[in-house]
Amino acid sequence: MSKILVLFAHPALEKSRVNRRLAEAVRGLPDVTFHDLYEEYPEFTIDVKREQAMLLEHDIVVLQHPFFWYSTPAMIKEWFDLVLQHGWAYGSEGTMLHGKQALSVITTGGRETAYHRGGHNQHTMDEFLAPVEQTFLLCGVEYLPPYVVHGTLGMTPAEIETHAETYQRLVEALSTDTLDLEAFRADPSRDWRLDELMTGQEERR
Repeated sequence: MSKILVLFAHPALEKSRVNRRLAEAVRGLPDVTFHDLYEEYPEFTIDVKREQAMLLEHDIVVLQHPFFWYSTPAMIKEWFDLVLQHGWAYGSEGTMLHGKQALSVITTGGRETAYHRGGHNQHTMDEFLAPVEQTFLLCGVEYLPPYVVHGTLGMTPAEIETHAETYQRLVEALSTDTLDLEAFRADPSRDWRLDELMTGQEERR
């Protein structure tokens, strides 16, 4: 079993349809700690020691947030700046997070076709997320390819439910170690096709 810490950041959750439903899908799951950063730190006064202790208690970190101006919400950047300290998270003696894994769960208003070379946004999602990936890699954390929910602006309630179910299955599978991550790493498409990645153990629904 792996313990998962979901770091949730949405500065206007009352206006959200998709992120709110995604959060509901994983909040309360076994071995999952759901941590709403904007709710916990409305004045951005992050408790660094508490956040570091939470990181040590978990095996996998999930960053769930909307994609704002081709990056993370400001709270995530503040969290990185304050919590991932030199000598603790990185540097010659900063080895406290070595061996852990991280995953971004992101929503975008635009459709998937907009995130390609030559598309509306001119770059791929992997390119936009390179700073997040490198931050975790510097800390000795394996960064798993993101689970991205595109096209939220025009999404139907049924589509939202489908993504919520997939997100729940993904978190449960990571928690119960029932994903074949070796096959996933070898897949050039790097896509979360869960039915193909399950190891054959019974899924928890």
